[in-house]
Amino acid sequence: MIFDTHAHYDDEQFDEDREALLASMESAGITNIVNVGASLETTRKTLELAHKYDFIHAAVGVHPSEVAELDEDKFELLREWSQDGRCVAIGEIGLDYHWPEPSPELQKKWFARQLQLARQQRLPVIIHSRDAASDTLEVMKENHAEEIGGVVHCFSYSKEIAKICVDMGFYIGIGGVVTFKNGKKMKEVVEQTPMDKILLETDCPYLAPEPNRGRRNSSLNLPLVVDAIAAIKGISAEEVIRITEDNAKRMYGLLMEV
Repeated sequence: MIFDTHAHYDDEQFDEDREALLASMESAGITNIVNVGASLETTRKTLELAHKYDFIHAAVGVHPSEVAELDEDKFELLREWSQDGRCVAIGEIGLDYHWPEPSPELQKKWFARQLQLARQQRLPVIIHSRDAASDTLEVMKENHAEEIGGVVHCFSYSKEIAKICVDMGFYIGIGGVVTFKNGKKMKEVVEQTPMDKILLETDCPYLAPEPNRGRRNSSLNLPLVVDAIAAIKGISAEEVIRITEDNAKRMYGLLMEV
């Protein structure tokens, strides 16, 4: 069964039909979803979703573009939420230099702090990295992220950077971009990365795969990503689903769950 390792069903784009959409997941073969926090407010909503739906798990964290909202008191709130039984990861955290603010220094500070929180709570991390490969790897190495583990989600770098991440024990998150006509770089990453280090994700409502590119994404589109990976790897879609589900359960510590 398909495991969507990175979604944002708290997003306002789902306000009109969230319950009906989530109710349709099981019959479509989507049996596990990790909803990922990106700010304090979205993390709060993420935990609410995880407590409402048995098949949704929560990741607690502040996205690099939102770290200006953090201070020591709010970080303690994150720490408290990370102890919630429905929380399976710290994320999404990392660096995003696409925009000039927040400053790289501030982003790196809170990236490191959230890595340390993950270490303390013995949880994997979900790393967001955009236009910041070198600094992301530097912070990961400085904080011995290889001892923490996790995934570099919505991977957007070269196969060489992917290999460095995999060698550190990290998974690579693969979503709709692998289906894009201009997604050559992502196809190379999938070709090189061992299947036991690949995770399926949507990042919904963003990054819908072809032929739905530009529309609102959801976990229901994941079979399109599965087919693309299967074609690149020369294996069946069923194998892709089975292996990536095992990978996700292993990373998130859910192997004992039915």
